[in-house]
Amino acid sequence: MHRLRNRLIVAFVVATVVPLAATIWITTSLLERSLAYSTTEELDHLSRTLEGTVRQFYQREREALRQEALAGHVTPTAYRVVDVPAWPEPVRAFWDSRESERFGLSGPGEDHVDYMRRDNRGVDVYSRDLGGIRMEELAAEFRRTRELVGSIEARDLRRGFTLTLLLLVAVVWIASLAPLILIAHRISKPIQQLTAGLTDFAAGDWDRRLETGRDDEVGRAVGAFNHMAEEARRSRERLVYLTQMSSWQSIARKTAHELKNSLTPIRLTVEEMLARQPPTNRAFTEQAVQIVVSEIETLERRVRAFSEFSSEPAVHPTILDVNALVTERVSLLRLAHPNTDYRFRLDDRGPRVHAGADLVKGILTNLLENAAEAAGRDGRVLIVTRSQGGQVLIEVHDSGPGVSKEASGTLFEPTITFKKHGMGLGLSIAKKNALLSGGDITLVNGELGGAGFSVVLPVADVSQATGA
Repeated sequence: MHRLRNRLIVAFVVATVVPLAATIWITTSLLERSLAYSTTEELDHLSRTLEGTVRQFYQREREALRQEALAGHVTPTAYRVVDVPAWPEPVRAFWDSRESERFGLSGPGEDHVDYMRRDNRGVDVYSRDLGGIRMEELAAEFRRTRELVGSIEARDLRRGFTLTLLLLVAVVWIASLAPLILIAHRISKPIQQLTAGLTDFAAGDWDRRLETGRDDEVGRAVGAFNHMAEEARRSRERLVYLTQMSSWQSIARKTAHELKNSLTPIRLTVEEMLARQPPTNRAFTEQAVQIVVSEIETLERRVRAFSEFSSEPAVHPTILDVNALVTERVSLLRLAHPNTDYRFRLDDRGPRVHAGADLVKGILTNLLENAAEAAGRDGRVLIVTRSQGGQVLIEVHDSGPGVSKEASGTLFEPTITFKKHGMGLGLSIAKKNALLSGGDITLVNGELGGAGFSVVLPVADVSQATGA
């Protein structure tokens, strides 16, 4: 679980221990050579050598900071001309000097090197941490060393110098290790969460999602996982629904065939019986035959509905203007529902979809017809269109009684109804057509107090629209 973090820590240890060991060996060798002499001039020489090493280190850090600043790898602290009175004294002194750039030390004990660069807008200050090395303290130590050189009388200082050096190196090393452990933990924790999420998702937890507030590569990986999981869940639901529809279609096809085979001879026989009846009994027989034929026609409508449900419509995707298609469907339905108040909230950008025209028209006709019937006389129907995240949404809301929680669970499953104008298959066919078009239909909260349905369709590509 902590393999990545451990690898980062091991890499840091390997990258630091070897140079530190070499530094200790070189330094102790110099101490051995220096302490082997009886004169204090050699100690003074050693002190000056170390001072030169620190100076070289400082020069190297200055150059590294300059290169990082020029490459844009360091974010500067910007001081603008309008705020000159509020600038720190070193920045204002640099500005007054008219120099193009300047280096300096800052921080507690001068443990940061600063690189100041001017332009017409003001001064940009870049800063670099010297890794816990405080130049002010080192300079003070060098001064004290030169003062003590004249008073040194004992030569056997090897143990004290060695222990001090080891302690200093250990403190610096530990101080450098602590932030790496923290960084390694911050990097490895979301990766551990991502691994756990992938494992749970692979085990069947389709609702597994991860939370992240990061905006780096790891955060984008977590976001990609959440997006992938959501798309996989939707694809799985669509596949399950289409599989169920395939089973229902097979049953509908067989049922329609059997009913058609039975209804045709029944109807012919009843009509033949009517033709052979004598005129004296014809009035009653005609009435009875009319009732039987009417019921047979009702059953035949169910058979046709089953046949339509079991058939796979041809899909010919094209570029469709959603607003124009919605307006056209409403215009056709106004004749059947003249008392319905149709309201529009259409996207001004004129969203376009890439789908089959007949399928989309069938979906809209079914939803608008159901909404008008649910709203009833003097009811209201609201149609909304908008673009959202590479998809086009078409919502239909009505002011009817709405859909109960019990009915919403089986709303899109095919059922049989013997209402005068209903077949019980409209919503299931509409959902199937939406899925075949690369979209979906879902039940949403109605804005008019009744039911609300949302149709999601893939937005048309600009290149496809241009080619069309």
